[in-house]
Amino acid sequence: MDRAELSITVHRTGDEAVLRLAGEIDMQTAAQLSTVVNEVLAEPPPRIVLDLGGVTFCDSQGLGTLVVLSRKASHAQSLLLLTNVGEFLLRVLDITGLRSALMIRNDATTT
Repeated sequence: MDRAELSITVHRTGDEAVLRLAGEIDMQTAAQLSTVVNEVLAEPPPRIVLDLGGVTFCDSQGLGTLVVLSRKASHAQSLLLLTNVGEFLLRVLDITGLRSALMIRNDATTT
C-alpha cells in the first residue's frame, strides 16, 4: 500500500496564516498537519486559514484532527477557518454532524 502524502505550505500575513493543503488527511498524515498548526499557534495570528482545495481524501482521524485543531486555535485566541472545502468533505462533515463544530468559508458563504 502506498504511503499517503500531504503537502502543506504556510504563508503568513499580518493577521492570518494561510496553510494550503494538498493530498490526504488521514491517520498517516494527521500528525504532520497538527505539527504545522501547532507551530503556527506558537505565535498565534488572529486567524488561521486551512485552504483545503487540494485535499483529495480525509478519514475519521483527519476529521478528528480538524476539530481538535479548531479547539486549540480557539484556546489560543485564534480562529481556525476552513476554506475551499470539497463537496465530498462537506458531505462527510454533514453526515458526521461535525460541520457545526468547524468554521467553513467557501467562496462568499460562511457556515
